[in-house]
Amino acid sequence: MGLALNEARKAASRGEVPVGAVVVREGTVLSLAGNRTRELNDPTAHAEMLAIREACQTLGAERISGCDLYVTLEPCAMCAGAISFARLRRLYFGAPDPKGGAVAHGGRFFSSPTCHSAPEVYEGFREAESAALLRDFFEARR
Repeated sequence: MGLALNEARKAASRGEVPVGAVVVREGTVLSLAGNRTRELNDPTAHAEMLAIREACQTLGAERISGCDLYVTLEPCAMCAGAISFARLRRLYFGAPDPKGGAVAHGGRFFSSPTCHSAPEVYEGFREAESAALLRDFFEARR
């Protein structure tokens, strides 16, 4: 989660919402990413999406079962869908997102009958640090 937090800090320094993600397989980091929606003018350029894409490229596969995703914020519905389609084994996230999250909040994507593959979910990893990054980022813009 420390690497994901570093990616979130880098995202904040670029003016992006500070969310970072890392894909790991058997202790090896396959990809690191931070949000880049503004930089790339792409609403799908969430940290999770970018990290999943890079890991898939690295492994040469559309499904990366056996891989784990660490992300600083509870994933949204789009990212939860990508996590499911990628067949990730485990999801670890930091801060909850009552407004936009879709794992522990909102539509609870992985509990939906339309979800084909659900990872093991672990929440609250370095939650205080993840939440503080987001809070500080938004307070500075108000």
